[in-house]
Amino acid sequence: MAIQRKHTMHHSTILDADPDTVWAEVRNPMNVVKIVSGPAVKNVGWAEGGTPDVVPARYDFTLVFNDGLVQQEIAGRNEVDRSSTYRAVAPTMGITSYDATIRVRPITDDPGRSFFEWSRVLGIADDADPEVVRAVITMMENQTDSVRDHFAAPERRT
Repeated sequence: MAIQRKHTMHHSTILDADPDTVWAEVRNPMNVVKIVSGPAVKNVGWAEGGTPDVVPARYDFTLVFNDGLVQQEIAGRNEVDRSSTYRAVAPTMGITSYDATIRVRPITDDPGRSFFEWSRVLGIADDADPEVVRAVITMMENQTDSVRDHFAAPERRT
């Protein structure tokens, strides 16, 4: 399968937690990285004085499978709409650009649960290693499930 030069992804799921609880955790990208990547990343931390409450704010982490340094920043956040946009600040592993948005929305007839959306657009370099790009895309395709599992009610976790 050929790698597209622009790869768009949109995933969504229902979470077993109310929107305020979910937002309190996922508004901080350090928490999101740990939830979705766990032991697949190392050296997760803020860079250049970034914090969860500063926008823009840079953070870095290293992918364990190839020691690829990922440098991203929170580019925008809307506390009222519970959305956060972030992007790559440096190319890595054949990915020349990365823009993503997460959103947490209420479910009107089930206030103890939330609707979680994650949209991403990746720019892929012409000379990118197809296997590395496929590994990154496959990892991303499973991350929304990791968020769902993280917020699963204890009796529903498997």
